[in-house]
Formats: sequence, structure tokens, C-alpha cells
Amino acid sequence: MAGLKFRVLLDSDRNEEVFRDILINDSDNFESFYTAIINAFRFQGEEMASFYVSNDEWDKGHEINLMDMSYGDDDVDGTPNTMKDAIIKDFLEEPDQKFILVYDFMRMWIFLIELIGYEKEGPENPEVILAVGMAPPEDSKQASNEAFIGDDFEGEDDEDEFGMDDFEDGYSEDDFSGFDEYDY
Repeated sequence: MAGLKFRVLLDSDRNEEVFRDILINDSDNFESFYTAIINAFRFQGEEMASFYVSNDEWDKGHEINLMDMSYGDDDVDGTPNTMKDAIIKDFLEEPDQKFILVYDFMRMWIFLIELIGYEKEGPENPEVILAVGMAPPEDSKQASNEAFIGDDFEGEDDEDEFGMDDFEDGYSEDDFSGFDEYDY
């Protein structure tokens, strides 16, 4: 069983490159690869995730989900859609095959993955063989819905001391002095 060496680059807003090189057996499944990546970056692994087969332009292709999301629909092409059923070597179409891993669809952590080498023998378990840069904490990225969580919108108080909504919308009550809502 051959070994595959992948470079896994964390796409982040930081000016520092953060990547891990992972050696994995070509007969391992994507679930094993997912676990190795999440552990290498010290994430909890408690969020949804999907791999996407990609091309040289980093376009998303076939999706491989962490969990079965088919809702009982039969897959037309028979290609595995879950990480535990998808074997890595079955998805290698190019010598420098690329994948995208999206982790936590609210925070949108994106890992760009590229096959960078082959070994004659693969390890029993995936191994991190090179680690460059410090991975940011998993919760350091704001979720896309955090602005709408709770009673306040982005921390602003929307009610005045009388419990009335007081939006700063740029309009004055005087602007509507001649308006009669029943005059149509």
C-alpha cells in the first residue's frame, strides 16, 4: 500500500502561512484524512465538514460529506458521498490532485489540499511530517450568523429607556408630519 503526501494549507486572513504535510495510506478513507487534518490544526472536530474534489483553479467538484446527507435518495453515479465510504486513491485523477476541505459551515474554515508526493509504503495511521506556522484557535473566526445571535444586533442597544425601538435611520419625525396613512 502506497503512501500519499498531502500539503494542507489553512486559508486564513493572517499574513502568516499555516500548513501541514500529512502522509497517509492511499487505501485510507476520507474520514481518516479528515481526522488527521483536524487534529493537525488542533480543532475540535465537532462541526460539519465536506471535502470537494478540485482542479488547478480550486473549483469545487464532487462533494464528500462527513455524514450521509442524501436523505434516502439514490446516488445516480454511484460515487461515494460520505467520508467513511470514500477511499482516497479512488479520487486521484491527477498527479498533483487537489481537494478542498470546508470545516464549520458557519465560520467557513477552508483547507486547500494538494498531493505533493508519493511514498512506496504508507503509514498504518496518518502522520504529520511537517508543520509550518501556528494554527489560529478554532473559535477565532467570527461565524456568519453571530451578528444576529441574541437580543442585540452587533452589540447595539435597539430599545430606548421606554422599551421602544430607536433605530438611527437618518429620518426625522418631522419628515413625516404631512403623511396621513389613511389618505390613499
